[in-house]
Amino acid sequence: MLDRTSRSVPTAPSRPSEMRPVIVVDTREQEPYGFHPERAAVVRRALPAGDYSLEGLEGRVAVERKTLDDLVRTVIRERERFRRELLTLSGYEGACIVVEAGLPDVLAKRYRAGAHPFSVLGAVVSIILDHRVPLFFCGDRPCARQFTEAYLLRFHRKSQT
Repeated sequence: MLDRTSRSVPTAPSRPSEMRPVIVVDTREQEPYGFHPERAAVVRRALPAGDYSLEGLEGRVAVERKTLDDLVRTVIRERERFRRELLTLSGYEGACIVVEAGLPDVLAKRYRAGAHPFSVLGAVVSIILDHRVPLFFCGDRPCARQFTEAYLLRFHRKSQT
């Protein structure tokens, strides 16, 4: 049986404005994602906020990556510093936080810090509602990488129109 969703469809030649995007990885990012080389080029440079952005759009879009342990440490012990970053991110047209874990991992306390899961959950809800920065529990690192790439590529396409 032919799967109609997997058919190859010829595409029109690229216009100059549809050049391959350049993903900027912050120099402080210790374990950077590897992105699909045919979809985007990658450069390392200091970013004003977040771990990933797009070249030329650094003040408009950013993705902040967090492991579960990093998220818990940040929202419990480093609140003031993170609040400043959230204030910057909240002014962006497109900003989000991706977590390399799922919400069930928070509720099951699968992190090293002694924080109560409801305290972590309350901090997450505050980020989303008070700072208006969406936070996505992506389940694991590969899913978070895929989400980050898709988010940035979609923002790039949107910014070209």
